[in-house]
Amino acid sequence: MADRSTLTGSPMAPSPGRDAESSGAASATAAATAPLRPHGFAGTLAGGLLLTVRPRQWVKNLLVVAAPAAAGQLAAVHTVLELALVFALFTAAASAVYLLNDARDAEADRAHPDKCRRPVAAGTVPVPLAYALGALLAPASAVAAALLCNTATAAVLTGYVVMQIAYCLRLKRVLVVDLAVVTAGFVMRAMSGGLALDIPLSRWFLITAGFGALFMVAGKRYSEALLMGEGEGGTRALLREYTVGYLRFVWQLAAGVAVLAYCLWALGTDAGAGVSLCRQLSMVPLICAVLRYAVFIDRGTAGSPEDVLLRDRPLAVTAGCWGLLYGLSVMGL
Repeated sequence: MADRSTLTGSPMAPSPGRDAESSGAASATAAATAPLRPHGFAGTLAGGLLLTVRPRQWVKNLLVVAAPAAAGQLAAVHTVLELALVFALFTAAASAVYLLNDARDAEADRAHPDKCRRPVAAGTVPVPLAYALGALLAPASAVAAALLCNTATAAVLTGYVVMQIAYCLRLKRVLVVDLAVVTAGFVMRAMSGGLALDIPLSRWFLITAGFGALFMVAGKRYSEALLMGEGEGGTRALLREYTVGYLRFVWQLAAGVAVLAYCLWALGTDAGAGVSLCRQLSMVPLICAVLRYAVFIDRGTAGSPEDVLLRDRPLAVTAGCWGLLYGLSVMGL
């Protein structure tokens, strides 16, 4: 009598066809999940590290000149050098946060249609190296601020580093708090320049900066929610908790408050001083810029604010007109 295993096939010895099929399926799965490494300089370790610290987002750190510019105190060489130092410290601190964040989210980033190209997720920058550099830069920037800047500036930058690390570890998963933390990061940048030069910060400046930042942060979240689909979190688990309608409410509310605060400042008087014509006229390009940016938010194409500004010429021109009128108003025209 023939062995039963000869007639039915031994369970320990799969057939060649089935083995080839399962092997092909495994290879296809591995190919689909394998990170796509970029070519050229971006595919090198140096290029990957440069991309990971996001040089295009360093433009956010130019907010350190906001308070001194509003006060018309950018002419002195000492002022420029002090602001350059604060800019460099915030850039180092932000770079540390980007490295730590990308290392922690490497696996989740590979499931995102855009973030899968980040160097850490793509395998260009090893995860341990990103952790090590981030852990080195974060305390180094805080210590440098304590040694080279005044107490208020050092306190703000140290608070920024601690808050951003807490955001990477936990706070970005706490509903509403994640929006507040990212918004506070923008406000801290805007405050730091004034604190470094002992310039008083007006309530209108803080309200406009705070709600303007919330407008952009909530708008970016709204765009991500539209891109990923409501209820799908992608690399941001909290997007499953936010509804598109709620995020729309937040960015519209923030835009309204920011514009109202700016208009009240532009139409008001400071300590009995007359109202500048350019100061009043600056409301027009500011409102136009907010409305233009809102178009991209509503379409779901408002990613990073600096990317929107760089790729949309009408928005850049409008922002330039506002900057010109604002600068003339600071000069008293």
